[in-house]
Order: sequence, then structure tokens, then C-alpha cells
Amino acid sequence: MRALVLTPKFIRAYRKSVKRDTGRQERIEAALRQMELDIFASGLGTYKLSGSMAGLWACSCGYDCRIVFSLEIDQATGSEVILLLDIGTHQEVY
Repeated sequence: MRALVLTPKFIRAYRKSVKRDTGRQERIEAALRQMELDIFASGLGTYKLSGSMAGLWACSCGYDCRIVFSLEIDQATGSEVILLLDIGTHQEVY
């Protein structure tokens, strides 16, 4: 199980996304819980990004909602964490 680390940019984008579509909050929270358990679960559709975003990952939390993240090592504990970078529609995050 990996811990989630939220960046300030992710928090701002999350609030904006939820404000626009109140039903999206439940889908996002379910996806975040699933990410903690298994980042590569088939329901998330996790995939590696390329181009200018090479080295990052993305997963789906609904039809038109993507979470962009990276897998990092926590210096204090030495364990792998999920650094949440951005969330939004396909057009917003890419």
C-alpha cells in the first residue's frame, strides 16, 4: 500500500473540479482510495505518459477526469509514495 501525497497544485485543481461538477467528488475519492490499494488496478486504467510529460503517470477517475501523478521514494521512510500532481479533464491536464 502506497501513501498519497497531495501537492498544492493538485488541491487547487481538485477544488475547482469538484465545484464545477459536484457528482465528480465521489468518483475522485473512490479512485484515490483504489490508488492507495493498487495503483495498477484495471478500473483505474493507469498508463505511463510520454512527450513533455515523460516519467509521469495518469489514471482515470471517470469518463473525462484524469489524475496525473508520479511514483516517488519518501526520503524519510524509504517507502514508495504517490505524488498527486494534477487533476481535471483530458484537455486541462495534458
